[in-house]
Amino acid sequence: MIERLSRVALLGSAWVLYLLFGLSIFSIGIMIERYIFFRTRRDDTDRLGADVVARLRHGAVRGADQVLAQSPSVEAAVVRPALEWLDGGPGAVEETLEAEMRKKRRELERGMTPMGTIGNNAPFVGLLGTVIGVIDAFHLLGQGQNKDAMSNVMTGISEALVATGVGLFVALPAVVAYNLMSKKVTDIEANVAVIGKQLLAFLKSQEKLAAEFGALGENPDHGSDVMTGPGYDDENGGPHGHPVRISELD
Repeated sequence: MIERLSRVALLGSAWVLYLLFGLSIFSIGIMIERYIFFRTRRDDTDRLGADVVARLRHGAVRGADQVLAQSPSVEAAVVRPALEWLDGGPGAVEETLEAEMRKKRRELERGMTPMGTIGNNAPFVGLLGTVIGVIDAFHLLGQGQNKDAMSNVMTGISEALVATGVGLFVALPAVVAYNLMSKKVTDIEANVAVIGKQLLAFLKSQEKLAAEFGALGENPDHGSDVMTGPGYDDENGGPHGHPVRISELD
């Protein structure tokens, strides 16, 4: 068993360098794919959230849906399905946002596992090449003391050190890319949370207004599925702020 392992070690560290080169190409491919993915889905999410809430406050649910449909951002793709649950109140919207975000996380985190694995283990692969190179060098040193033998020893040691350097060179960009990808996912989740909080605040304000109108006896025929919005009137379109059913909007 020991003799077989020794034979593997004496193969040299060149194969480790080829392995690191392949890992480097693979990680660069992931970086490029992730960069294109996030780049093509950039949008001003602060403006997006403000536009959606503004349209909802004016009773334009369909208009809010169109704003989200036109946005290329991941945040819009997460928030848009929640509009279908406005009738269910803040609780239903919150649950929908959480479910959609969990589904999107799989897409957002694609490539992060291999990237993190390469970043964490490439230095060890390079160290393996160094160990193999040193073993090979000492084996050559033990075979003879002539000038050619010493030259081979120096060559083996230099190759061994190169393997360590290449391992670090492959690992560092992978670690940086992994951290950037993690931050981007966190930022998207934060943006979804901000827009979601705005939607929930809007719905809670509508529930409060509906309860006040109901207490005054102005809308006895309306249930809990009502919305009010400044600047919107379900009959005349005037700025009366009367409650309207979500199902009647647009």
